[in-house]
Amino acid sequence: MEQAGQKPEQPAPQAIHHELRTAENSAGYVLAKLQSMKDANPNLKLLDVGSGSGTISVTFAKFISDGHVTGVDLNPEILPRARAVAEQAGVKNVEFQQGDVFKLPFPDAHFDVTHCHQVLTHLKAPWDALREMLRVTKPGGIVAAREGDLETECVWPELPGLLSFHKFISNMMKLAGGSPIGGRQLLSWALKAGASRDHVKLSYGTWWYDTADDKKTWSQAMVDRIKAGRLREGGLKARLVTENDLDEMVKAWEEWAVNEEASLAMMHGEIIIQK
Repeated sequence: MEQAGQKPEQPAPQAIHHELRTAENSAGYVLAKLQSMKDANPNLKLLDVGSGSGTISVTFAKFISDGHVTGVDLNPEILPRARAVAEQAGVKNVEFQQGDVFKLPFPDAHFDVTHCHQVLTHLKAPWDALREMLRVTKPGGIVAAREGDLETECVWPELPGLLSFHKFISNMMKLAGGSPIGGRQLLSWALKAGASRDHVKLSYGTWWYDTADDKKTWSQAMVDRIKAGRLREGGLKARLVTENDLDEMVKAWEEWAVNEEASLAMMHGEIIIQK
């Protein structure tokens, strides 16, 4: 489904699937509104919260070529990668810096657009993050968010190892304080953050993987996460899984990737808050 352009300095394997994300395929719900805002004011200032390796930020910067995009991420180690993505794309109107969504390093009413993608669902108090995003957004501006809803994920064939992986990921999200049903809660989080109901536009979107290349990329990313890193270490430490469980999950993803009948999809919640 999601296709990516040429990428600079190949990232770590587990990050490749994140770099399939662009403004077009991951923030399409906001682009029409952004276009109308750009028509009225070409010099828009956009903040991308939790920007990661920057592929969405960079494509936003291309879309508002006369404006400016700032990407912030809590992890300083990802910032050089984001800057490399921007440099390879030849995009100059974007910058990246460290920032905490709960305490953004910007004054009140600083941005025309504040955006996040797959951030809130991992947080213990996502409404506080939205409240902070609203704080840095100008009157007349917008706050936009898109979050996955893990419990809407459907996979075929329903291999036991994949079903176990789904349960494992859901439990790990809960253990870390996040919510595996974040997508369906976006509206309620916005209201809890102080937005009025008539200022919130709600929609739902779907991503899916069904082509050979997409399935290979996605399954390899999952295999990499299972074989090494925080997911594996955390799951074993919390006794949510055993080594044998993880081995079965790896085998299932590898089998799924080469099965012509295989596909996977998930629903996403989307909100635009008019400030």
